[in-house]
Amino acid sequence: MVGNTESQSRLILLGTGGGPTPKLHRSSPAQVIVVNGASYIVDCGNGVARQMVLAGQPLDSIRGVFVTHHHSDHNADYGNLLLLSWASVLSSRVDAYGPPPLTEMTRLFLALNAYDIAIRMADEARPPLGDLIFPHEIEADGLVMRDGNVTVTAALVDHPPVWPAFAYRFDCPDRSIVFSGDTRPSKNLVRLAQGADVLVHEVMYLPGIDQLVRAEAGAATLREHLLASHTTTEDAGRIATEAGVKTLVLTHFVPGGIPFVPDEVWYDAVRPHFAGQLVVGRDLLEI
Repeated sequence: MVGNTESQSRLILLGTGGGPTPKLHRSSPAQVIVVNGASYIVDCGNGVARQMVLAGQPLDSIRGVFVTHHHSDHNADYGNLLLLSWASVLSSRVDAYGPPPLTEMTRLFLALNAYDIAIRMADEARPPLGDLIFPHEIEADGLVMRDGNVTVTAALVDHPPVWPAFAYRFDCPDRSIVFSGDTRPSKNLVRLAQGADVLVHEVMYLPGIDQLVRAEAGAATLREHLLASHTTTEDAGRIATEAGVKTLVLTHFVPGGIPFVPDEVWYDAVRPHFAGQLVVGRDLLEI
């Protein structure tokens, strides 16, 4: 919206590495959209609270958390984000959305940390953390939530053997932003992303996969999973083209650590398949 900078959305890539293991060059998967000072976080990989601080985003600005699926690189710090934010400054309601068993996960996390929570309530006059977190489980395509800043829609994507797994579309006052989550090429994602301004899509570089899996136990099983449930550089470009998006942002890089794949390699592998604006994501990049 011209002339209303508060209503202009900000998209910050908090972490862009794929997979659960800590990476030297990339933090774990997480993104935040900021509208009117309110933060909406998509996925909560390890270290997301610190990445929010590094991005200059106040932890008490969090209004919504959206988990795409229950792999540990996407949900490992779901509870920790809220606990650490609460221990700092968070004192307002946060709604959390994601596949089952999000409600039970929330309950168990609060039970796990009940001792610390009770001490901080007594010593620091913090409000009860459990009274601030409202989990909502989603299992199908459709509207997830709507407030004065964003409308969020979910679509089931294909990430076997995990089910359900979701992509999310955020329709903001000034633009639409879609997050693929983890998925192999998905027609449902193409429908969700149709005409979007920005598509943030996971990406896998096939020449690096064999070198990656050689260093892992169960290499054959890991390779089979990666090829069956993720999206190659070529297909990421084709999906963005089919959806007619204006900007394609690459993230959740596999490999995202060793072997290290330079930005220009990712760019050159996708560019022949997508003619729009192409962004090779990096941690803390704002788009």
